Amino acid sequence: MSRIDSSANRRHFFKQGLQAGILTGISGLVLFSGCSSGAGEEKKVSPPEDLMQEHGLLNRILLIYDHGLQQLALGQNADLSVLNASAQIIRKFVEDYHEKQEENYFFPRFKKANQLTGLVDTLLAQHNAGRQITDQVLQLTKGISLNAAENSQLANLLTTFNRMYRPHEAREDTVLFPAFRNLVSQHEYDSLGEEFEDNEQKHFGQDGFETMVDRVTEIEKKIGIYDLNQFTPTIAPV
Repeated sequence: MSRIDSSANRRHFFKQGLQAGILTGISGLVLFSGCSSGAGEEKKVSPPEDLMQEHGLLNRILLIYDHGLQQLALGQNADLSVLNASAQIIRKFVEDYHEKQEENYFFPRFKKANQLTGLVDTLLAQHNAGRQITDQVLQLTKGISLNAAENSQLANLLTTFNRMYRPHEAREDTVLFPAFRNLVSQHEYDSLGEEFEDNEQKHFGQDGFETMVDRVTEIEKKIGIYDLNQFTPTIAPV
């Protein structure tokens, strides 16, 4: 057999093998996809993952509060309607729903197991403090304008709220939620995920979380902080 014939045969063999490998890979992928979930089946979200997504929503509102603080620091009038709408989301979704989930399902289990009890006590105290702050923010921002003293009070409330909740949620995400997985059985863990989903639908309808995200997005667009590119720094070359 000539060198040319040998090379041609090798190329033919390689081509057939490559095609077979691709087809096998595609078939395996289809089979894997079919086994992992049924047609139209939605992947379940675990309880900690559910709460951490809601922390993301809270963080976006903290950025709206930051924007109001920047306006006040520059001697400008903050948009009270924006802050009021944001505080209403905090009250309705974060305090009356999200935190109640933590208080009703997570905190008691840690108490019963006598684990992270000091952290749980602190988190609960901060929930209560946050609700008091939100009460005052809602009261201050329900009007059209504020005087100098009220502006100062509002700035202090927003600063205190943000300063507390950023470490608060970070500690939950990195300590409390990971520890929760080892506190319950797999069956209880899965059942809680379904119960969280049911609770959300009871409170806010079929797409409750998505609706809240849309509301926050509208506020971000109104005050000009929605475009993520604006937060990308320009780094001078060294």
